[in-house]
Amino acid sequence: MLRRQFPVALAFAMTINKAQGQSVKLVGLDLRVPCFSHGQLYVALSRVTSPQGLKVIFPTDEPVTVNVVYKDALLFPAVHNIVP
Repeated sequence: MLRRQFPVALAFAMTINKAQGQSVKLVGLDLRVPCFSHGQLYVALSRVTSPQGLKVIFPTDEPVTVNVVYKDALLFPAVHNIVP
């Protein structure tokens, strides 16, 4: 019988929404695709307990990403005559 073994490292992944309210030691962000909505980047960056525990992948060599803001969502109360 021939058996092959592959080295496997245990890893965990968590969505940004699931991470809200938690603190973690190591955070890796892949920003080659922009965050889905406004505020998600802040939540993802604020979960890490120290700057040394943060690793970010940017789409280019320049550390810049898009801040996604849906203007329709910001205008929602005015459009529908809802008073907050």
